[in-house]
Amino acid sequence: MIHTHSTMVVQTESKYARPLARMQSTIFPTLLPEELYSEQHYLRHMKLFPEGQFTALVQKHDKWIVAGSTVTFRVNWSLVEKPHTFEDIIDGGWLSNHDPHGEWLYGGDMSVHPDFRGLGLASKLYEARKNVVKRLNLRGEVAGGMLPGYHRYRDHMSIERYVEKVQLGELTDPTLTPQVRNGFRVKGILYDHITDPRSDNCAALIVRVNPYYNKHHSQVQRLVS
Repeated sequence: MIHTHSTMVVQTESKYARPLARMQSTIFPTLLPEELYSEQHYLRHMKLFPEGQFTALVQKHDKWIVAGSTVTFRVNWSLVEKPHTFEDIIDGGWLSNHDPHGEWLYGGDMSVHPDFRGLGLASKLYEARKNVVKRLNLRGEVAGGMLPGYHRYRDHMSIERYVEKVQLGELTDPTLTPQVRNGFRVKGILYDHITDPRSDNCAALIVRVNPYYNKHHSQVQRLVS
């Protein structure tokens, strides 16, 4: 549990599933219904990989309000290195690609309600994910990062150049910039990945390597299991 002042990140519980589902279309207004998580999806995630699901809470008038969340699952690199769509990788929200022995943590989303942005909740959720990667001795994290700021530059810059400049710190993107600040590096572009006209449906394939990964320990774990 991470607790700082009036915000807190906890492992997702069933009581949070409904409010999280209600927030999805507000947080991700460009996504299609099949790209959004429902209450049943969240409940499924908790059964499948409970230690990888987190909810951000904000204290308001002595009451804790659901303000955001992150969904994750385990995969092997062979699944994510090839082109894939968001809907395919999350299997329509059911996370059927989750591999209990997967060496990488895939970020199925990072969501903070607009009313609660600017409180550092995304950073706390990323920190929670980093702790899971370290504790489970995974190689690192991977995700398809949205690029909502590209529409401002598309008339005179390719998506590849835009991503390069954001990673170098020469431009700022609402989503990719915080990810870079949190230690992620861009490994490529995922074309036709997610429904977002602002980025021509592209996303950045981002990776955050676990510096504490112990290959020998991982091999021992496999032999034991």
